[in-house]
Amino acid sequence: MAGFDRRIPFRRAAAGKAVPLGVHAGLWVSGWTPGAARAAVEGSAAAGFDLIEIPVPDASPAAGSATPALTVGLLEDTGLDAVVSLALDPSSDINTTDAATSARGERRLLDAVEFAAAIGAGYVGGVTYSAMTKYAHPATAATRANSLDVLTRVAAVAREADVRLGLEYVNRYESNLLNTAAQTVDFLDELGARGVDNALLHIDTYHANSEETSLAAAVHDAGAALGYLHLSESHRGAPGTGSLDWSGLFGALAAAGYRGPLTVESFSPAVVSAATRDEIGAWRELWSDPVALTHSAVGFLREQVAASALLTSTTEGM
Repeated sequence: MAGFDRRIPFRRAAAGKAVPLGVHAGLWVSGWTPGAARAAVEGSAAAGFDLIEIPVPDASPAAGSATPALTVGLLEDTGLDAVVSLALDPSSDINTTDAATSARGERRLLDAVEFAAAIGAGYVGGVTYSAMTKYAHPATAATRANSLDVLTRVAAVAREADVRLGLEYVNRYESNLLNTAAQTVDFLDELGARGVDNALLHIDTYHANSEETSLAAAVHDAGAALGYLHLSESHRGAPGTGSLDWSGLFGALAAAGYRGPLTVESFSPAVVSAATRDEIGAWRELWSDPVALTHSAVGFLREQVAASALLTSTTEGM
């Protein structure tokens, strides 16, 4: 198998940026209708981000989601790049021995890869290895093996489409399989032994804050496998308003020579759908204005990047 560049490729604003800044579309909108897509993409560009993370849209006719072509047009008009995300649920879990449930999960992952390829995105990340749910028991060798089997097949399809897969470990209340960077590295090593070379480790600071000894330790444990970060405050509100050790995180990223995206993720019941609110427990309204939140987040990240010397070669575009 020829060598594969695991770095996420970008064609527009994020191309050439040492550390691209991204934002989750869920800060702006609760769906991906044409109007919502326009608001999220244009708002992200106006705030100064380089890329937008788009959760895989609902493809049912009733959802009225924007077509990939419309999404591409918005990206071209604004100059933004995009990545794609999803979280499997109990009905589409691949961390299982139930064949029908696993097949639904595999189909969702393949659909995500197809959507990413259609909009020119080179990354599909998120909770791609299990359901994002509270499990009633530990993972077993059999459920783990099934997750590895499915991801091996999906990764092969993704590789042909020049798409990387990200594994975002989450806290113990939202998965029983991967809860730390070290566990995720071991899982990625098992995928690597199967020939998978397009899978990355995805740290979400909200989850890492719950499970790791420190955010810096998470970066250290992730090592060269780290390819994507969600920057989410301890309470999932505006970055810099909670208890996270941001200076420790950015210092560790600088020491590691990290050069992947830094994507802001924050949720408010004022924006997300009722279903998402209930799924993630976003009960408190810590903010209500996406414009104010995103502009403050960009400023905060620029300050952290500068203070940590994360950019050692250039600060152009920052």
